[in-house]
Amino acid sequence: MNFKYGVDSRPSFGATILYGLQWLMICIPVVLTSTFVAPEGQTLFFTQKLFAVMGVTMILNSLFGHRLPLIAGPAAVLLMGVLAAAQHGGSVAEIYPSMAVGGVMIALIAAFGLMRKMQRLFTPRIVVAIVVLISFTMAKPIVGMIFSDDDHQLLAMVFAVVTVIAMAVANNLLKGVWKSMVVIVAMILGSIIYYCFTGFPTEFIADSAPRHLFVEGVEINAGIVIAFIFCYIALFINQIGSVQSLGELIGAENMPARQSRGMIVQGVMNVVSGVLGVVGPVDYSLSPGVVASTGCASRYTVLPAAVAMIALAFMPGAVSVLLTIPQPVMGVVLLFLMATQIAAGLHMIHTTSATASFKDGLILAIPIMFTTILSFAPQSATQTIPALLRPIVGNAFVMGIIIILLLEHLFLRDKKTE
Repeated sequence: MNFKYGVDSRPSFGATILYGLQWLMICIPVVLTSTFVAPEGQTLFFTQKLFAVMGVTMILNSLFGHRLPLIAGPAAVLLMGVLAAAQHGGSVAEIYPSMAVGGVMIALIAAFGLMRKMQRLFTPRIVVAIVVLISFTMAKPIVGMIFSDDDHQLLAMVFAVVTVIAMAVANNLLKGVWKSMVVIVAMILGSIIYYCFTGFPTEFIADSAPRHLFVEGVEINAGIVIAFIFCYIALFINQIGSVQSLGELIGAENMPARQSRGMIVQGVMNVVSGVLGVVGPVDYSLSPGVVASTGCASRYTVLPAAVAMIALAFMPGAVSVLLTIPQPVMGVVLLFLMATQIAAGLHMIHTTSATASFKDGLILAIPIMFTTILSFAPQSATQTIPALLRPIVGNAFVMGIIIILLLEHLFLRDKKTE
């Protein structure tokens, strides 16, 4: 594929700013749809820190890491880790240091050249399962967001159906950079339409709790640490897939080195995120579509977007305005994004022949069903689990990964690989 600008090309200042604005329109929704895990009364400051971390991550990776035009956003697998740990009594002082431990782990794996050995564990079925499990585990928080307004339940249901279908149609019809604008346009128009029915807000979001730049009173909970290690297995796969897909698209050279450097940057920035008390970053796989549609593969075009995100971190007023987007709208957008994740998993099943037999399908189906059931398990059931194991067994996504690993490599192992 021919590109107007190659990966190391430097477009003119005007072109760089224009492409950067396009990247920014994608980065903003990615951050905003992740703020539902913010500690109570700290949503504004939490979002500011998220913008800063993602912006710095993009700069480091563009200049020193994988050196590809990829955008970073809060990792969905870590969002689930935070939610699960919090639901089972984990405090901020326990959750985010555990995330930092996971960041150290993947940085060391990359630094010591162990990535190739790790990749052997991840068969196509396991990769597909993890991609799909992310979406199924997010179902419960998405339901909570869409139906968060007790006074407008019917409106939320109708709004969700109409908006998701409209986004799917737009995503199918639009071409080029307009396809990548579907999410941000849906958030803006969706908010206006929703508020036309419910009334526009009279004040912006402000924090009611004290602000702390760093996590205070650090505590180590072994169960939460182990649970996050499994979450980082999924992040590891996600990161490799995002870098590899874009690298193959643009014909980037020396991909093993790019993968290692990019993983080191992600590991370090996940440690930073753990220290700051926010969700760690991962590179998003939607970037190749944007590069293909714009014809620009220059890594320097993500820099204006990254700088703008860092600038937003120091503009609480602007972030507060962005946070006025209603929770139901956020939930619907997240629903669409998770649907695209499932679609990607289903496409991978076809392209990799991950389910060539009934047994193969069962290896995928069992962890998906377990994950779905555990996601909606009553709190009374999980409270019966020993405290040390609760962050692991009570985390539906982690249990899904454990089950798929056991089925694939032990109980239903393909005899041809023995």
